[in-house]
Amino acid sequence: MRRRPGTGGAGGRLAFIAKDIMKIRVAIPSDAEGIGRVHVDSWRTTYRDLLPADFLAGLSYESRAQTWADTISQHSDRNFIFVLENDGNEIVGFVACGPEREGQHGHDGEIYAIYLLQEVQGQGWGKALFRKATEELKGRGYGAMLLWVLEGNPSRGFYEAMGGKTLAEKEIGIGGVKRVEVAYGWEEI
Repeated sequence: MRRRPGTGGAGGRLAFIAKDIMKIRVAIPSDAEGIGRVHVDSWRTTYRDLLPADFLAGLSYESRAQTWADTISQHSDRNFIFVLENDGNEIVGFVACGPEREGQHGHDGEIYAIYLLQEVQGQGWGKALFRKATEELKGRGYGAMLLWVLEGNPSRGFYEAMGGKTLAEKEIGIGGVKRVEVAYGWEEI
């Protein structure tokens, strides 16, 4: 707990703020709905200046939830997914990782997705999820990893602060527009 600034001192009452209690755990099939919600909501906030508004508005919680349900239940041998859950047992973030998918950049592991709801960003939870993914990959024998991020993503600074180095760029089509995706790599995890 920490003291709220300006509430202590002589004659003042102390007021305490409890930091949200969160936990990171392995995703289970029943988490798919919460993961889908975080995926859609975080895309809508993170990519609002990068992708067309109609595309973002058309994202479906149900469709994303179904995709994550399939991934969790059918691909658990190669997709390692962790959720960030608040003290109300609501999923507020997630990370998915596994083997690198393209085999072109000399990295054997990959973080496929890492998303947090906007209200929990900037509190160290992204770093905690990132570390959980790297620990999982390392524990499974992966030595280097990468991840792909849209060029204008405001979170690029986070990946750079976590030690990522730019590896490659590629053009992709998303939401009916062309965008550049940038690969960040970590030579040793």
